[in-house]
Amino acid sequence: MRFFFLLLLSWSLEASTLQLAISSNPARINPLLATDSSSAQITSYLFNGLVKYDKDSKETISDLAQKFYFLDDTTLIFELKHGVKWHDGVAFSAEDVLFTYEILTSDKISSPYSAGFRFIKSVTVLGKYKLKVKYKKPYFKALQIWMIGILPKHILKDESNLMNSKFNRHPIGTGAYKLEQLVYSQDIILSAFDEYFEGRAKIDKIRFHIISDPTTRFLMLKSSKLDMGNVEPMAYERQLDPAFLQKYKIYEEISHFYTYLGFNLRLKKFQDPDVRLALSLAIDREELVALLFFKHAKVCTGPFLPGSLAFNTKIKAPSQDIQEAKRLLKKAGYDEKNPLRFEIATSNATSIRPYAAEILQYQLKRVGVVVTLRVMEWQAFLNMVVFPHKFDTVLLGWGLSPIPDPYLFWHKDSDKKGGFNLVGYNNVEVNKMIEESQSIIDTKILAKNWQKIFQLITDDNPYLFLYIPNSITVVNKDIKNIKPALGGIWHNYIEWEK
Repeated sequence: MRFFFLLLLSWSLEASTLQLAISSNPARINPLLATDSSSAQITSYLFNGLVKYDKDSKETISDLAQKFYFLDDTTLIFELKHGVKWHDGVAFSAEDVLFTYEILTSDKISSPYSAGFRFIKSVTVLGKYKLKVKYKKPYFKALQIWMIGILPKHILKDESNLMNSKFNRHPIGTGAYKLEQLVYSQDIILSAFDEYFEGRAKIDKIRFHIISDPTTRFLMLKSSKLDMGNVEPMAYERQLDPAFLQKYKIYEEISHFYTYLGFNLRLKKFQDPDVRLALSLAIDREELVALLFFKHAKVCTGPFLPGSLAFNTKIKAPSQDIQEAKRLLKKAGYDEKNPLRFEIATSNATSIRPYAAEILQYQLKRVGVVVTLRVMEWQAFLNMVVFPHKFDTVLLGWGLSPIPDPYLFWHKDSDKKGGFNLVGYNNVEVNKMIEESQSIIDTKILAKNWQKIFQLITDDNPYLFLYIPNSITVVNKDIKNIKPALGGIWHNYIEWEK
């Protein structure tokens, strides 16, 4: 007995742990409700969708589904993998998929992801491991919407209030890791799920240290208390000494998100297109990128990312024009005696955005605009400013998938509680084109539609599109089997060893 105890103790001491950091507490560890980056990151280890992107983020491949195919333009069949288990040992089945769909399309939750399922006519269980999804009409994201994490029916079927359910703090998924510990503002520990259907992850545990201060996160990297982390450009250029470079390998790539300054279009002062154009012309985006990122970013020209079907290569970022900006502001009734005044609200979750806000404040001062700044902790920023729409302007960012859905961000119907149209944008022509795009399955026609939407949105200036940063990730050289791909390094994390 004593030998068995010592054996267990020895194993626990040798258990491998991946040490990571996140900037804020996750709001809800539930794939249907994960709208902040911390929640989304944690849920990605705990839950699976029916399908997922391949390592290069180009093709859609199987996840919980073994096979998937279209019978016609509006009928999709999923054949599910056998032997998949939830973290509590209960078998996964088609009933869980149907349950997740019914929750998403019910009034039990307020989720921006529900919009993607609005074209479904019915979901029918054809057997324990087979489903038929019938769409009302052809839908360009008919397959990709099923990347959303599936929920366990046996746990949640009698839950009356999913928005505030204890499940959101004690989740049960099918993923490679399961939640072991959640201590807000301290640590989150995930442990490898022994019965994961793709094989047990080789790293036993993942520990997330919740650290809001970017400087502290960087110092933890330098002291080898973290295995991985993002390094900001100034630190990369000036603070990585030879000892650091001996311990960490650096991976740099263009990120899949952009930063913008969004105007609250519900406010009268931002409803004048001349005012928005003036503010756009007052900004020197190249200077912003140079001061903040050195060579590790590029100017953002619009709402869809470079390389995607939706990106419009003909649209260029506006050049700074101080005199024209002043003329437009004067035309709108603003001058030295009556300056335009507003607040920029942002978060300190990254050290870059508060500095970006200061640069914008300085640049806008040159055209007589008086800007005040409010920098907040991430969750307070979301809950008190962003989602209640209590702001003049917000300095924020969006991460987008390889196949974007403009409906989520730019259609008037997404200007609602829980929706991602945070600024209240409403353009009749854009709304119509977005609605038309939903049924286009020819990628060439769809690309032209999206590129026109790109142009219309940039012409309207609901945002000042600012920059697309590079992602600079440093990884402990003791982590083995990392295989970089176009989609990043995380595609094979269950194969990593430490």
